[in-house]
Amino acid sequence: APHSGDFLHAVPISALGTRRDNTTIRIATALRLGAPICAPHKCVCGQEVNKWGTHGLSCKKSAGRYARHAAVNDVIKRALTSAKVPSTLEPNHVFRDDNKRPDGMTLMPWKDGKPAVWDFTCSDTLATSYLDVALRGPGEVASRAEERKITKYSKLPRMYCFIPVGVETLGALGTEATIFLSDIGDLIAKETQEPRSKSFLMQRVSVAIQRGNAISVMSTS
Repeated sequence: APHSGDFLHAVPISALGTRRDNTTIRIATALRLGAPICAPHKCVCGQEVNKWGTHGLSCKKSAGRYARHAAVNDVIKRALTSAKVPSTLEPNHVFRDDNKRPDGMTLMPWKDGKPAVWDFTCSDTLATSYLDVALRGPGEVASRAEERKITKYSKLPRMYCFIPVGVETLGALGTEATIFLSDIGDLIAKETQEPRSKSFLMQRVSVAIQRGNAISVMSTS
């Protein structure tokens, strides 16, 4: 899938958050190759974890899921700042039907005179429940997750432009996520005159996803 391997091309710079530790590289590689990751053990949630260790990618008690969520949203916010688009995380005055807030919102118009409201989600490509969808093509799981997000925010006031940001644990991006991140990258390139801005942004997102995967796998014991 396009951009799923961007973390492999990221220059390891700590200040940019693109340095990958040995554990992150080892687990990212093992997930791609289907190689054993850990010794079989029981997860903190009580379920058995096999040698492939993929249970942690979707376990509801996995600390990595929250770390990945926070990291990607932070990357998006910082990227918008670089593009001279002020934004805020978890806006207090915007809610969906279940009173949950979106992950972020721009403080100036993004499209059609409306500020953008985005919500991030990461689906496990390797989850059994997503197997049929994953086999249909790269990014299908993420795009389906974006469709569910759109439904959840269907009653959001029309004064906002809602953007679902869906990614997969193996790095594929959903359709809306690809467009949103590409647009931000183009704005940064225009502002900084750095033609590689879009590539750098995609790499930072990719690294954040793989780092979150590593934390998820390791936190099952």
